[in-house]
Amino acid sequence: MSPRHPPLRRAAARLLYRARVVAREAWVTAAVVMLGALIARGHFSHLWEVSRDVGEVLAALGMVVVVVVQLASYVATSALRRRARTTAVEIRADLEMGAVLIGACWAALQATGGLSSPLYPLAYVLVAFLVTFHRLSIGLPLVILALLFELLLWRAPAMAPGLALANESRLLLTHGLYILFFAVIHTLFLQAELLRQRRAHRAELASEVQRMREEARDFRLISSQLGPDSRTRTRAEEEEKLAQGAVETIHQALYYHLELVKKALDLHTCVLLWLDEAGERLRIKELVSDAEGVAEGTLALDAGVIAPVVKHRSAVSLIEPKPGHLPYYVAGAPVNIAELLAVPVLESEHVRGVLCVDRSADRQTGASARRFDQRDQALLEGTARQIVRLIQAERVFTAVERSKYELERFYNSSSLLNRALTPDEVFAMAFSAAREIGEFHFAAITRFDKDAGRHQIAATSGDAAGDVAGTEFADNASLVAMVIKNRHYLPAGGELRDKDIPVFTRQIKLKGIESILVLPLICADEAIGTFTVASSRPRYFGKDKREMLGVIANQVAVSVKNAEMYRAMETMATTDGLTGLVNHRTFQERMSDLLGRAERQAGRLALLLTDVDHFKKVNDTYGHPTGDQVLKRVAAVCRQQVRKIDVAARYGGEEFAIILDGTDLAGARQLAERIRTEVEKQQFTSDKGPFRCTLSLGIAAYPDDGRDAKALIAHADQALYHAKRSGRNRAVAYVDLQTKPRLTAASAG
Repeated sequence: MSPRHPPLRRAAARLLYRARVVAREAWVTAAVVMLGALIARGHFSHLWEVSRDVGEVLAALGMVVVVVVQLASYVATSALRRRARTTAVEIRADLEMGAVLIGACWAALQATGGLSSPLYPLAYVLVAFLVTFHRLSIGLPLVILALLFELLLWRAPAMAPGLALANESRLLLTHGLYILFFAVIHTLFLQAELLRQRRAHRAELASEVQRMREEARDFRLISSQLGPDSRTRTRAEEEEKLAQGAVETIHQALYYHLELVKKALDLHTCVLLWLDEAGERLRIKELVSDAEGVAEGTLALDAGVIAPVVKHRSAVSLIEPKPGHLPYYVAGAPVNIAELLAVPVLESEHVRGVLCVDRSADRQTGASARRFDQRDQALLEGTARQIVRLIQAERVFTAVERSKYELERFYNSSSLLNRALTPDEVFAMAFSAAREIGEFHFAAITRFDKDAGRHQIAATSGDAAGDVAGTEFADNASLVAMVIKNRHYLPAGGELRDKDIPVFTRQIKLKGIESILVLPLICADEAIGTFTVASSRPRYFGKDKREMLGVIANQVAVSVKNAEMYRAMETMATTDGLTGLVNHRTFQERMSDLLGRAERQAGRLALLLTDVDHFKKVNDTYGHPTGDQVLKRVAAVCRQQVRKIDVAARYGGEEFAIILDGTDLAGARQLAERIRTEVEKQQFTSDKGPFRCTLSLGIAAYPDDGRDAKALIAHADQALYHAKRSGRNRAVAYVDLQTKPRLTAASAG
C-alpha cells in the first residue's frame, strides 16, 4: 500500500512553503531594490509627461501600491508586534517601512525635478523623522540608504535639462551634507532628551525610595522594633522591600480607618499628623477630606492646635476655630470650619502624632449640624490607639521577617564555615559570615603564640589599614592584646571612644573607623587569637550584632583548630616523619600526575634515585641515631637544591627520589652533581669523631628512557646500581648504560 503523501510530494510541499515564506519576507526588500533601479535609470524624471512612456507610469503606480500596502501592513501589525515584544520582528518591520518611505520620497524628488526639485525639504524632514523616532541601529542604516538613493538620483540620466555636471556634483554634495546634518542634529537631540528623561526618572525613583525610607523611619519600621538595640538589615535591598511593604500596608489601613471615622462622625476633614524621626516636625501621613486646600510639606510643633495637644498630651476641642488654628490647611484657602477636635496619638506615653477632625459650618446658620461630644472624643481616641496598635503590629511582623532573613543567612554562613578545611578557607568564610550579619569596612583575624608571646595578623578584609596581613607584633597594650588577656570582647558597646588606643600597634592606623569590635577566638578555654570587625558607621555593633558575631568568633576558633588538625593529619599522611620529605605513597601519586601532564603537553621530566653510600656501615659504626642525622642532612640538601615545582621524596630506607618537572637529561645531570657535591662537603659529628658521607645517583629521563612510572623507576634504579658498582659517589644516567658497549668496542678497535 503506497503512502498517503509520497516523499517527493512532501519535499515539494516543503519547498513551496519555504518559497512562500521567503517571498513574504523578501518582497519589500525586492520592491525597494526595484525602486532604486528605476531611479538609477531615470524612469521618474519624465513622469509628468504622461504620453511619453506608459511603462513609466505603470511602474510609478506599482511603487505607489507598494508604499500603500507596506503602510497598511505596518499599521496592521504594529499592535501585534508591540504585544509580542519580538525585537527582531520590530527591527525588520521598522527598517522595511523606513526603506519604502525613502524610496518613495526620492522617486517623488526625481519626478519633480531631480536634484533641483523644490520638494527636497521633505527629504530632510523624512530623514530627521526616521532618526528621531527609531533606535540608532535602525536610523543609521536608513540614513545610509538615503545617501545611496541620493547617489542613484545623481547618476540617473536626464535629471534636469541644461544642468551642468559641476552643478549636479555641487547639489549632490549639498544634499548629502544636509542629510547628514539633520541626521546628526536630531540624533544628538534625541540622545540628550533620552538622557534627560532617564535622569529625571532616576531622580523621581530616588525621591520615591527616599520618601518611603523616611516614612519607614517615622513609623519606627527601620531600627529596633523589639528593644533599644538596632536590628539593621545586612542587605539594603531586603530592608527596602520589607519597609516598602510595611509602609503600603500601613497607609492602606490608615486610609480605611480615617474614612470610616469621617463617615461615622459626618466630618469635613480627618487628618493624621505624624512626628518625623527627629521629633521636631509633623507630616501629613494620611487624610480624608472634602477640602482642596490641604497643606503639603511639614508642620511645626507650635502651629495652631498642634501645640497644646503635643504639650499637654490631651485632646483639644475648638468651636469656630480661626484659620491659624488649622495648620493643615493652606493659608487663605476657602474653608469654613465650625468645629475642630484634635487628640494625641500616644505610644508608651510618648506623642507620635496628632489626629485632627473638623466639621464644616452650615451655609445658613454658620454652625455645624451637631457638636463634638464625649462619645465622639472617645471614638477618636480609640482610633488613635488602634492606629498605634496597627503600626506596632507591622513593626513586629517586619522585625520577625528581618530576624528570619538574618538567621537564615547566619545559618548558611555557619554551615559554610564548618565545611572549611584549611586556615585560608576558614578566614575567607569568617569574613563572609560576618558580612552577612552586617556590612563592615575592615576585618582582621589574628593568631596568638602563647609561648613566644607574639601576635600575627593572619588575614584581613578591607583596606582601612592597608596591606597588613602577615604582620607580627609583640604583646603590648593594644585592644587585641587586652582581648587575649581578658578573653572578652572590647571595646564596650562596640564604640571606639578613645582614638589613641591602638587596635594592633601604633604603626597600624585604621582610617575612617567609627565602630569596632574585637572578639576573642577561644578554643578549649584558651584564647588563640582575635576576630576584629570595624565599620565606618557610628553605633553599628548593637547587642544583636555583638551576640551573632560572638557565635561566629567561637566557630572561627573551632574551625581554625580543626583546620590545623586536618593539615597536621594531611602532613602526616603525605610526609616522611624523619626527613620531612614526601613519603613513598605521595611520591607515586605525584609521579603519575606529572607524567600525565608531561604526556598531554609534550613536556620533559627527569627522575633521580639516590642512595647513601655504605649507610649500613654508618649505622653499625656510629649508631642509628647518627644514621638518622645523616638522613636528615641529606634530605635537607635535596630540599634546598630542588625547585618548588619539583618533588623530593624519601623512597625508602637510605634511598631518596627526586622528580624534576620540565627538566631534560642535561639539567638532571647538573642538579645531580650539585646534590652529590654538596653532600660530599657535609661533615657529621659522632661520639667516635667526625666523618663524611657520599651519594650515588641514577638518572632517567622522560620520554627517552621510558614513558611510564614503572619504566622510569626501573631504569633509574639500574643507573643507580651501575653507579654503585663502578665506584660510588657519582651520578650515572640510564642513557650511559646504552652507549657504554659501543664506546668499549670503539676503544678496543
